[in-house]
Amino acid sequence: MSVVISIRIPKDLKERMDRIRGVNWSELIRKFIEDKVVQYEIEMILKRVDDHLRDVPELPQGTIARWLEIDRESH
Repeated sequence: MSVVISIRIPKDLKERMDRIRGVNWSELIRKFIEDKVVQYEIEMILKRVDDHLRDVPELPQGTIARWLEIDRESH
């Protein structure tokens, strides 16, 4: 299901758009909106991840190296 969204643009802009042949303005605008929505959703997810990571305590220096060493020795 889809819905119709109307926008107002200046008359001179519409005239300039009409002079450009072969552009599907509806599809171009639909794609732009979709890209912006996806960008916003990604930014919100990254913000939530960042907020959660603030609560994770920092590991002491050398911890990862020790874990890797332990992992290598276990094989």
